[in-house]
This record gives sequence, C-alpha cells and structure tokens, in this order.
Amino acid sequence: MRRLILLVSFLACSAFANTEIAPNVVFIQGSFVPGTQPDGNSIVFKASKGLIVVDTGRHPEHTQAILDFAKDAHQPIAAVINTHWHLDHVGGNPVVRREFPAVRIYATSAIDAALKGFLADYRAQLADMLTKTTKPEEQKTWQAEMAIIDSGRALAPDEVVSKSGRKTIAGRKLELHVEHGATAGDLWLFDPATRVVVAGDLVTLPVPFLDTACPSRWKDALDHLSQSDFSVLVPGHGAPMKRQEFETYRKAFSNLLECAASSRTREECVAGWMTDAASFLTDAKPGWVKSMVAYYVDTQLRGDPAMLAKRCAN
Repeated sequence: MRRLILLVSFLACSAFANTEIAPNVVFIQGSFVPGTQPDGNSIVFKASKGLIVVDTGRHPEHTQAILDFAKDAHQPIAAVINTHWHLDHVGGNPVVRREFPAVRIYATSAIDAALKGFLADYRAQLADMLTKTTKPEEQKTWQAEMAIIDSGRALAPDEVVSKSGRKTIAGRKLELHVEHGATAGDLWLFDPATRVVVAGDLVTLPVPFLDTACPSRWKDALDHLSQSDFSVLVPGHGAPMKRQEFETYRKAFSNLLECAASSRTREECVAGWMTDAASFLTDAKPGWVKSMVAYYVDTQLRGDPAMLAKRCAN
C-alpha cells in the first residue's frame, strides 16, 4: 500500500502517444505525471461492431485520449477488457460507461475482493492523508482517488471471465487467459489476427510492481506468456516489446526472485536487476529504479511470509 502513495515522487512526465503497432491495433501510452499516480497503457482494437479498449487508465486526461480516438475513428467503444483491478487500469470505466451506455466490460471477478480489502484500506489511508494536508493540489489528488474507488460497481465487469479460452468480442476473435500473478485475477489476451499480446501488469517497467502480487505464480504466468506465438507484447507500463525483449524481461524477473530467496544481500539483488534489465532502463533514473527494487525486495519478496501465502492462495 505504501508504495502506491510514495511512487509519485519517483515518476517522470510522459506525454500521451497513439501509435499503430499492428493493423487496426493502436497503443495509447500510459502517462507518468509528477505529483499524481500513474496511468497504465491502453490498447484499442478496431472490430466489426466497434472498438475494443483494453484498460481505461486512471486520470481524466488518459481516458479522454481514448474517447478522442473513438470520436476520430467514428466508431463507438463496444467493449472494454480490463487486465486487472488496479485503479490505473480500471479508473476510466465509469467515464466510458457514461459516454457509451451499451459498452460491455470484461474482466475477472477479482475486483470484488479488492473493493472490500486492498482498495478499502487504500481509501482509508487517503482519507487520513486528506485530514493532514492543507495543500489544494494534494487535496484534489486524494479526493480524485477516493472518487474512483467510490465508483464501486461501475469499475467492475458486466461479463466475468473465469477461465482461459477463445472469445469473440465485438466481432473480433481473441484469446483470453486468466492468471494469478500481479493480482489474484490477471487477464492477458492474444489477438491471433495480428499476433499482439496485451500483458497488463504481468510485465511492467522499470521494475515489477509487486504490491498485490504472488511472485511465484507471476513467474508461472510469464512462462505461459512465453508459450504464446506473439510478435509484439504490450506491457502494463513501458514500451511495446518484441519477443526477445520479453524473454530478457522474463529472465530478469526470474533472477530477481531467485536472488531474493537466497542469502545474497539486498544490494546484490538490486545490482542484478540493474544489469539484467539494463536494456529497458536507458531512459530511467538509476537512483529511483534502485530505490524501487530495494523496496520490493525488503517488503514483498522478503516480507511477511503469511502475507505472501495469503496472496498466493486461491
């Protein structure tokens, strides 16, 4: 929980960018804005019955970029697929519902437990912080976060995806895969027509975001992703990857878990990530990447065993 609050001090600004990464597949880059929480990446698939949006961001600016794309494309948003329940991936759902009342949202049911647990705790933390600040910008930020959580069922799916399989959504054939990794209900998808994979937070840069994760099952999920015949993979945070780049990430993730489980020092584990993931970190400030890796080694990978066991239980 604490990392969700402190992360904002590390993040650098990134402008929105709409890029066609395959025919009729558009990448809308997540934005890291100083002083606020991040937005996850979004993908828009053009389908015969409208647009399919994968993840809707958190902030109004990000969600508006999705709505603007739909307007320019002269197509409605027919469906939303949420890769998981983190606010930077589902926060725009209520806005999309308002603009396109016929939209159908697909996701696992994991947000139900999150609204009663993790997100309820986060809201309480925000409410406490709100009482302790007189700064208007901070007040606005925390109130906006609380408002997203208070949307409740508007964040949740209309159609629950409970198992992996093929599904036709808005006229487009997709493969949906359910995992337990970054959260207890991750969903990644493969588009056979273009061989694009959207991985959600099973792949995040500049480090794995382990706040709600079961690390061992996350590693298994990456192995499953590796078996997919993709040519381009879109991570939850960071730039799209080719297969070899993903394999580099997968190896770096495995090495980080192995180091944390060993008697090696935290500093050695941090140095290992900085070396293994170096090709992804050219634009990142080394100091804050090291701080985040160190935080996750201490609090998550070497954290409370009971907490990890609870996260890894079905």
